[in-house]
Amino acid sequence: MKEYKKYAWLALICIGVEVVLEIMVPKLMADLIDIGVTNSDVPYIINKGIQMAVCAVAALILGVGSARFSALAGQGLGANIRKAEYEKLQSYSFSNIDHFSVSSLVTRLTSDVTNIQNAVSTGMRPFGRSPVMLIFATTLAFQINSTLALVFLVALPVLAVLLIIIIINVGPRYGRMQGAVDLVNRCIEENLTAVRVVKSYVRGDYEIEKFRNVNDNLKNESDKAFGIAVLNMPAMQFVMYSTILGILLIGGRLINSGQMMIGQLTSFLSYVLLILNSLMMMSNVFLLMTRSLASAERIMKVIDEPIDITDENAKDIEVKKGEIEFNHVWFKYKDTAKEYVLSDVSFHINAGQTVGIIGQTGSSKTTLIQLIPRLYDATKGEIKIDGINVKEYPVRHLRDAISVVLQKNTLFSGSLIDNLRWGDENATLDEIKEACSIACVDEFIDRLPGGLDAEMGQEGVNVSGGQKQRICIARAILKKPKVLILDDSTSAVDTATEGKIRNALAKKLPDMTKIIIAQRISSVCHADQIIIMDGGRVDAIGTHESLLRTNKIYQEIYESQKEGADL
Repeated sequence: MKEYKKYAWLALICIGVEVVLEIMVPKLMADLIDIGVTNSDVPYIINKGIQMAVCAVAALILGVGSARFSALAGQGLGANIRKAEYEKLQSYSFSNIDHFSVSSLVTRLTSDVTNIQNAVSTGMRPFGRSPVMLIFATTLAFQINSTLALVFLVALPVLAVLLIIIIINVGPRYGRMQGAVDLVNRCIEENLTAVRVVKSYVRGDYEIEKFRNVNDNLKNESDKAFGIAVLNMPAMQFVMYSTILGILLIGGRLINSGQMMIGQLTSFLSYVLLILNSLMMMSNVFLLMTRSLASAERIMKVIDEPIDITDENAKDIEVKKGEIEFNHVWFKYKDTAKEYVLSDVSFHINAGQTVGIIGQTGSSKTTLIQLIPRLYDATKGEIKIDGINVKEYPVRHLRDAISVVLQKNTLFSGSLIDNLRWGDENATLDEIKEACSIACVDEFIDRLPGGLDAEMGQEGVNVSGGQKQRICIARAILKKPKVLILDDSTSAVDTATEGKIRNALAKKLPDMTKIIIAQRISSVCHADQIIIMDGGRVDAIGTHESLLRTNKIYQEIYESQKEGADL
């Protein structure tokens, strides 16, 4: 809020002065009736009338100013919260992101922030008006008739108790309502992401029913929350009208006994309405704050999430060669998990080597390579690059030196060349063409409308799976990394094209350490060494020939793929 604090103060000043001017009007009106009208003093009536008009116009101008400054403060606060949240998300590790669902993070960046900025934009005015109006109006009411003002001593505690009961009950409901919004967003996100699967399996009716359930859940939670919140108005009206009836009853008797004038009672009733109106506004502010606090709590969980991968032990060093060593590494995703995903993993990769990693599905191959660029941190053991623990490298430098092409290929909205420049935003056209040549992207660029300037669409819907994989490989090569990791990233590419990519990597990037995770033995058989993973452990390390002679798992994979090829 610091950047927009001046607007908040200006809004509060405008509101404060506006309230004082509004409070002056009933006082002027009382004098106009009791002195001007009673004595038929026309000049006095005109003078007081002009003063009332000036106060009203000035209050109007200040009201417009306060609304503008409140909006600037609220919208600015919302923008800064979104920025802070989004920046924090960029520093999250994979394990941090695992603590939240994507739909929940979207809600916390949008709906929850909107609740807070609305609380400021629309709540600033009643927040500023209520206390000032309450204090000044109550003071003037006591000045007019202290006996009549004692009615407030009964009304205010009753109102306070009613408001406290409402707020205590509505607070948790708002939190559950925002959780229901998360579920709706998740349902929509899943359906739109997997729309091709939904249509190919003709599951539209099932998705409609699923959405109806979460939508009804949101409606029910909203009904419960707002059903309690709207009790605020009846409670206020009950107290307000009861107070007015009491004042009219007592005031009438005072007028009959000559202890009070009609103008004083009229003025007093005006102040009563101002006081009760201020209390009503204050109660609305409490409801706004209750809802915004529920949203703020959800937002602060994102902002206060402790980052588990930091540069705490980092030194000013960079990866020079790309030599990798795993030294008795153990890993599990959660500290509370009973079993380790990786158990006592040790191996050594020389700089410039090509290493294949193969194993059955679920043998933790992907988890293994995610530890190298510190997408996760090892639970026990040590991972070294160039003989230095990965935790001693600044995270930014470490990940700059390691390119990972993950199993799930991701392209962004924009042109093909924009996607390639994610690898190096300053890459020249020649460098881009060279990377495309190595990854065999040049084979289909000419067929795309616009070539390098072709639009990819969201998540690369305009290209096939194999083309998307090759684009991602070219993007990774453009980083000019010391270590290139291909995580089953040629699975959608035919064997001939895969062979071209492999040969180009070996010839044109001989000094780059290359780690290839694959399901096909043909993808790794030419590697300098092959690591066999089984159940989160290293079962064997060797060349294609040695493993084919000695390792049972490798032999089984080889035979099954050979049989498939023969068929």
